[in-house]
Amino acid sequence: MAQFFEIHPENPQARLIYQAAEILRQGGVIVYPTDTSYALACHIGDKQALDKIKRIRQLDDKHNFTLLCKDLAQVSTFTKVSNDTHRLIKNLTPGPFVFIITATKEVPKRMLHTKRKTIGIRIPDNNIALALVEELGEPLLSTTLILPDEELAMIDPYEIREKLEHELDLIIDAGLIDSEPSTVISCADEIEIIRQGKGEAPMLGA
Repeated sequence: MAQFFEIHPENPQARLIYQAAEILRQGGVIVYPTDTSYALACHIGDKQALDKIKRIRQLDDKHNFTLLCKDLAQVSTFTKVSNDTHRLIKNLTPGPFVFIITATKEVPKRMLHTKRKTIGIRIPDNNIALALVEELGEPLLSTTLILPDEELAMIDPYEIREKLEHELDLIIDAGLIDSEPSTVISCADEIEIIRQGKGEAPMLGA
């Protein structure tokens, strides 16, 4: 049965952020807010929690998971960031972007795209998400909360509670989120937008 924390979106309560990070450290799967939707997350090294997320979303091994990072220094530990990619991420974050980058050996193989060895990277413009990563001291393994056979991410924490409270360890309520897909930019080979979403990148023609 999931715990349910109401956390202020602008001024997250430090006590609740600490408790959420402890749930993650202990292998929990949580739902938390980003700047584009609610998302699922777990500790980067926890295989059982990752498997639970895959079951909830019915994902296969071709899915590109995302690492939610607090800053570029963290990004550089887990991915092979070129100078051009570094400048791009610096200019566009925090914000509604996912960058697909070749992973380093710091990323467990089970999290990677099976053929491309890439991982998604996010530095979102959301105080709760960033506070969580800061408290945890390492990136969050994350994926948008889109249920099987649905096209749109879930936006209402009470609906999430109704549908998933028996499969989750924590739901963070930050109110309704006006869900809009992030912009996805591939940085693995050449830099290109592969999905135009909420984020605008004028330097790439979007």
